[in-house]
Amino acid sequence: MSRTNIPINQTKALIPDPIQAGLASGWQVTDASRLDTDLTLEADVVVVGSGAGGGVTAEILALSGLRVLIVEEGALHSSNDFNMSEAQAYPQLYQESAARKTRDKAINILQGRTVGGSTTVNWTSSFRTPDSTLGYWQRKFGLHTYSTQALAPWFELMEQRLNISEWNVPPNENNDILRRGASKLGIPTALIRRNVNGCWNLGYCGMGCPTNAKQSMLITTIPSALNHGAALLTRARAERLVLQGDKAVQLDCLALDAAGLAPTGRKLTLKARHFVVAGGAINSPALLMRSGAPDPHGLLGKRTFLHPVVVSAATFEQPVNSFSGAPQTVYSDHFLHTEAIDGPIGYKLEVPPLHPLLLATTKAGFGADHAHDMAQFPYKQATLALLRDGFHADAPGGSVILGSDGAPTLDYPISDFIWDGARRALLTMAEIQFAAGAKDVAPVHEATPLYRSWAEAQAGIKALPMKQLAMRVVSAHVMGGCAMADDARQGVTAADGRYQGLSNVSVHDGSLFPTSIGANPQLSIYGIVARLASTLAEQLSGKPAARPLRS
Repeated sequence: MSRTNIPINQTKALIPDPIQAGLASGWQVTDASRLDTDLTLEADVVVVGSGAGGGVTAEILALSGLRVLIVEEGALHSSNDFNMSEAQAYPQLYQESAARKTRDKAINILQGRTVGGSTTVNWTSSFRTPDSTLGYWQRKFGLHTYSTQALAPWFELMEQRLNISEWNVPPNENNDILRRGASKLGIPTALIRRNVNGCWNLGYCGMGCPTNAKQSMLITTIPSALNHGAALLTRARAERLVLQGDKAVQLDCLALDAAGLAPTGRKLTLKARHFVVAGGAINSPALLMRSGAPDPHGLLGKRTFLHPVVVSAATFEQPVNSFSGAPQTVYSDHFLHTEAIDGPIGYKLEVPPLHPLLLATTKAGFGADHAHDMAQFPYKQATLALLRDGFHADAPGGSVILGSDGAPTLDYPISDFIWDGARRALLTMAEIQFAAGAKDVAPVHEATPLYRSWAEAQAGIKALPMKQLAMRVVSAHVMGGCAMADDARQGVTAADGRYQGLSNVSVHDGSLFPTSIGANPQLSIYGIVARLASTLAEQLSGKPAARPLRS
């Protein structure tokens, strides 16, 4: 019997759990939900968030001898808690139980809310920042140090640290459908690199890796930082930085209950020489907005990007079993390059895994029609298109806004420019799926029938009403809101990640990006933040920054 056929609950005792081992060794971890008094802590650096940006920053600073305190709103979980269960994973590991939405409810946003952030629940796809994106940043935002050549050593460093490499296992049927269909149409595809080590090819990456194969921050940089003296505070909501002049003097936090939802009434005061904001590209701008951070040009929280995603579902004669096997291994960038980067919106093609709850809550339809379609689950395949927003005046992204309670929401209007790209993407995906042998294809839209041929789909999609709440739009890539630029009139952060107007506050996450990336952003965050954190470590410690090594 292959190990992929062994029930995961029978192998738990065989899988080392670095989190439990670390806790047993004496890591400094405080679960704020258990506090019975208020708490004041001090450090050299407070890092808000433990995802791609916060994790990399924490490790580099801790390795450089600085006292680091990591603040995470979510809980600390480990492979012992990951049971490949959607019902358990979404409430425990995602923002708003994987139901975070834009202001008008038209876009569903998947973001992590746990130690390791979205790196704990993503699908492992790893791309360097495209050359075309970096070139645009240099031309439009004056980020002249963000060249392909300048960033290459930092990408190499993090690729080695996180075992980002070619995935040599043949694609599962779900991904191979994209490869076969595109090949028949002469559309080039390529294979996706993944940040895994000893992957069991299970396919449940979005629920937390039960075998510790995924090289997320949860099992790499965060344990390393804790092993080198960092402290971790969980179930603690960062409310506001207290500012005096051009400095932050403390971070005020609220302890949350065991569910991570309601404040317990206990308050935490965190004091440091420097504060790094790395809560993700909705929560980071929100924290700075609640703090009254300087924003003379009204840019904070603006130009927040999503790679809006539209989905095309297909049914095949053969079983696809889209829940099994590495989730994303094949992609095509062909339609990012058919037009100028600032021309009609381009799109990247990938394939998502399908699990029952995720599919049922995303697909269109109700009642008997929905039930009938779900009965075809083993034969279902989906292709998705990530629309590259942020490079055209009609795709300016959205704005983070605060509710009366200070909670953030993203207001993201979908323009006709974006809908045009969505329609073109749906046509492309349907043609590829039919070329691969699909029996039927349907864009995930409330008004779409099952198209039985490419000709029928072509006519139907061209006439399809493209509007909010009818067309399903989703996203797992949130970027921008604290954009970098060499000119304060274009961005609230400088090229070194420092917040303009605050001498001891930096931003180290995807909110720095002045546009979307045009690719899954985790490696962009890893590489760019490694450089920023190394510079910060040298400035604060007065000696060369330590380089993280693969553990």
